[in-house]
Amino acid sequence: MMIENPILSGFNPDPSIIRVGEDYYIATSTFEWFPGVQIHHSKDLVHWELVARPLNRLSQLDLRGNPDSCGVWAPCLSYHDGVFYLVYSNVRSFDGVWKDTPNYLVTSHDILGDWSDPIFLNSSGFDASLFHDKDGRKWYTSMLTDHRKGKLFGGIILQAFDPQQQQLIGKVYRIFAGSQLGITEAPHLYQRNGWYYLLTAEGGTEYGHAVTLARAKTITGPYEIHPQNPIITTRNQPDAMLQKCGHADLVETPNGDWFSVFLTGRPLTQRGRCILGRETAIEAVEWREDDWLYLKTGGKTPRLKIPVPSNNPRAKKITESKISFDSTTLDINFQSLRIPITEGWASLKIRKEYLRLFGQESLSSFHRQSLLARRVQHFKIEAATLLAFEPDHFQQMAGLVAYYNTGHWYYLHLLGGEMGEQQETFLQITRCDNFAITDLLKSPIKLTGQKQVFLKLTIQNENLQFFYTTTEGDWHSVGAVLDSSILSDDYVQAGGEHYRPAFTGAFVGICCQDLAGTKKEADFAQFNYREIE
Repeated sequence: MMIENPILSGFNPDPSIIRVGEDYYIATSTFEWFPGVQIHHSKDLVHWELVARPLNRLSQLDLRGNPDSCGVWAPCLSYHDGVFYLVYSNVRSFDGVWKDTPNYLVTSHDILGDWSDPIFLNSSGFDASLFHDKDGRKWYTSMLTDHRKGKLFGGIILQAFDPQQQQLIGKVYRIFAGSQLGITEAPHLYQRNGWYYLLTAEGGTEYGHAVTLARAKTITGPYEIHPQNPIITTRNQPDAMLQKCGHADLVETPNGDWFSVFLTGRPLTQRGRCILGRETAIEAVEWREDDWLYLKTGGKTPRLKIPVPSNNPRAKKITESKISFDSTTLDINFQSLRIPITEGWASLKIRKEYLRLFGQESLSSFHRQSLLARRVQHFKIEAATLLAFEPDHFQQMAGLVAYYNTGHWYYLHLLGGEMGEQQETFLQITRCDNFAITDLLKSPIKLTGQKQVFLKLTIQNENLQFFYTTTEGDWHSVGAVLDSSILSDDYVQAGGEHYRPAFTGAFVGICCQDLAGTKKEADFAQFNYREIE
């Protein structure tokens, strides 16, 4: 039996893993996408299922106005004495000298149930975590932001957390300055054989990423660095299949085996663009006689396949998701941008077997977009929808979108004609590339009088193509083949003169805009996502 990497494909970065009995849970970052934090469940480390997004109301998570790739960073999931703990950041700004990084804690007795309203912890850094010591104390740790002289990373800090007072208390200790790799973040603490272990990410979250381990006899340090640091990385192996390896966490199985989960990326070309974003992989690790942790196979490079004992063989199958809107709840794979999904703008009740979206703000908005989308999780996919939309004028649009952030997307959509004239409907492709918006069809396709239209896109590695039809199955290509790799961290970070965070991944979905503010409705009868060979 083999674990196949990545175990969580397509924009599932910054994994935090726990085991409760025979159940494993991984929490990953969601940034500006709502609800916040993805939680996957497994019984065997092989098969994983998305089961929850715990930050699902405004009292827990208000993302309105957050810039791209801000919001929920690096959640830390832990469990102690029957209670689940989730620490997370809601980063409000990051592309200036100062960083606004408030950190919060929510709790629940049921990982699938309602989580508490948040406890504010601090704003001094990000990638925070909570450690439950064997002596009963709880410790909060995070990286420290230091804005002086462009430094940014000021080391790893530690402070006690009092669950009765529900706040951080006492002295703040600066316990680790990092190794020579620099950019030290994502701290996690463990206790074993009389040692405290500090696991961190270093080298930045791109191709220099790495996992660093240090240890100390007391929790406040001093910490010594692993003699073969880093313990997991591909920073010096450009030909490795799993790149960007870092930001790790550890878990022990019931039989005493240890595994590390970590962030990874799979570029289309050597050190090229990762169109599926940052994903989660796993590797077997072991403690040796020197009380240091190593990859079980030796070296530092993780494998694509890891043998494990399992009674549930993993059958290779093509992923296909056919969503019809005849339920009272949306498919769990859907997320919205920054705002809760409510009946006020996304209704399953008004028109039977349709999802109705009421148009709100533009695809450039940081506040209220009527957009529902799911991750692109395969290198070759097809996504399609059936749209019924009768716009009154050109400020009303609805259609199928391939989206990275407010500055990078492709949009196949219906829109209206001139105001005050006879009602007309046209089909257009609009591209946003490094915030420059261009209509790609010189002559939009006239579809006046059509009550519904099927829209489709295919992505095959770096190639994206749109299609439409008014008769099911009779597809017509629209426009030229486009470059899907602009929907990647690597492209966005390289674009323009001004640095912008780019930490998410490509999505495909449906949306509706009404720039006049009259909430024009668009009805969608289906949304299908299929991996293609």
